[in-house]
Amino acid sequence: MIKPKAVNHIGIAVTSIDKHREYYENVLGAEFEAIEEVPSQKVRVAFYKIGELRLELLEPSDPTSTIATFIEKRGEGMHHVAYTVDDIEARLADLKARGVRLIDEQPRPGAHHMQIAFLHPKSSAGVLTELCEPPKFGAG
Repeated sequence: MIKPKAVNHIGIAVTSIDKHREYYENVLGAEFEAIEEVPSQKVRVAFYKIGELRLELLEPSDPTSTIATFIEKRGEGMHHVAYTVDDIEARLADLKARGVRLIDEQPRPGAHHMQIAFLHPKSSAGVLTELCEPPKFGAG
């Protein structure tokens, strides 16, 4: 079994990052890090840090994005839990061999230059799970 290294972040779907900044920064006291556009996911992401944990506020940048669909069906709220892994391709192969339902059988580009893949929530008690492999800068 290939184990995750850590919880990477918790993703929260929102209709507007700007609408929620006051709460996360001034009420909760989370440390704002950055906002990034992720065109391949049709989403705008705000990153916050609380201790060693990060929160991602996910705002759809296109009405056809998966985040827009999620908000339309379920409203704003927790979207996923993400885990850091060393070898995402090996982890996906291991999970598939164990019968875990995968949304992504191959990794795709995510925020912070990470490779990401999602596991189907029906395999994990209704929680959408994301695997994240950080970039290996200087490798090669």
